[in-house]
Amino acid sequence: MDKRKKKYLIAIVIVILILVGGFFLYQWAGQKGSNQKFRLVKVERGEVDLIVTATGTINPVINVLVGSQVSGTIKALYADFNSQVKEGGVIAQIDPAIFQAQVDQAKANVLTNQANLLNAKANLENSKANLVKAEIAVVDAKRTLDRNLPLVEKKVIAQATMDTAQTSYDTAVAQKDVAKAQVESAMSQVESSKAQVEQTKAALNLAETNLRYATIRSPVNGTVISRNVDVGQTVAASLQAPTLFTIAKDLTKMQVDTNVSEADVGRITVGQDATFTVDAYPGRIFRGKVSEIRNAPIIVQNVVTYDVVIQVDNQDLKLKPGMTANVSVMIAHREGVLKIPNAALRFRPESAKKETGKGSSPPQKVGDQVKSSQGDQGRPGKIWILSKEGKPTPVSIVLGITDGTFSEVMSGDLREGGEVIVEETSGKKASAQSSASQPSMKGIAR
Repeated sequence: MDKRKKKYLIAIVIVILILVGGFFLYQWAGQKGSNQKFRLVKVERGEVDLIVTATGTINPVINVLVGSQVSGTIKALYADFNSQVKEGGVIAQIDPAIFQAQVDQAKANVLTNQANLLNAKANLENSKANLVKAEIAVVDAKRTLDRNLPLVEKKVIAQATMDTAQTSYDTAVAQKDVAKAQVESAMSQVESSKAQVEQTKAALNLAETNLRYATIRSPVNGTVISRNVDVGQTVAASLQAPTLFTIAKDLTKMQVDTNVSEADVGRITVGQDATFTVDAYPGRIFRGKVSEIRNAPIIVQNVVTYDVVIQVDNQDLKLKPGMTANVSVMIAHREGVLKIPNAALRFRPESAKKETGKGSSPPQKVGDQVKSSQGDQGRPGKIWILSKEGKPTPVSIVLGITDGTFSEVMSGDLREGGEVIVEETSGKKASAQSSASQPSMKGIAR
């Protein structure tokens, strides 16, 4: 029995070896018979769009930051998030007690200085009257002096009388000079009192202005999108005006501020159509137009971008400030043109790759084609087709725009319905895939 079992075992092993050998022989024969295989794609007509993609943020066209020019405690709030406000409408109130007291004090100072002005004017009139009186005294003393002068010469009167007349005249002249000085002093006092009145009026105007600023009003018609204070909170405006509210003037008109790379910004012009999507409405495409290309560069980690503004209609108020938009700007559009997949432009057969390594021109990069596109001027390209003998043959063409997946064929020996090579598959790859899926010898031995 043991010999019979050994014979059966040997026979089973021989059969297994024959099957395994036949399997590998079949695989080798298949690999040799199909040395080269290619995946082909038909050339077809259709649409090709050249677009520039970017990301951006949705913002209101006009955002107004409402602040406070005075410091104080928030006494009341009359607007909240999403409130509709009117221009000039009260939206907040700072406690006005201190400002009202300052107004009252300034009014009292104005009244005091106005009274001082009236007193100074009265003193001026009194000084003027004294001047007139001094001038009359001078005239009278002069008249007496002139009358006594011939009399003293004729010795009708004594010299002492003449000296008294002269002294009276000199005294009158001195008093006149004093009166003039008093008048000038009174006039200066009047001007000073006038200046003090104007100064206190300016202080009153400032106090009244601060009192008005204690009432915060909306500068525009719009919607409150941010409120940064609460009742009882103290705001300090000593260094800069604190922002109390952010008001969007019109949410039915929005804009998308996109960051476009410096490599693509040269293709964008004002008026181009743009589309974008937002995460809140993944199935909806929003449309807008390029309205502005700002010249100020935005540099982040040595990457330069520019702000391209896209105007968007938002009548249904679906778009909200701060949403992230994935934007596509339409640069060029072609309809009914021959188009080929970009994979065909990247393809090179093994034989061509070997020749390239010996010194022929390297294969063209599709990414470089996109960047070098200049409207309708075209750019050269090369694709490969199968000849009647089944060998890859190069065909030179002129390419137009590309959307990153397909490229426009402007001219070349290529027709609609023809096939271009996009990939080469060899028997070696197929063998590798087959050997990876075949069962192990250990499993067969069992």
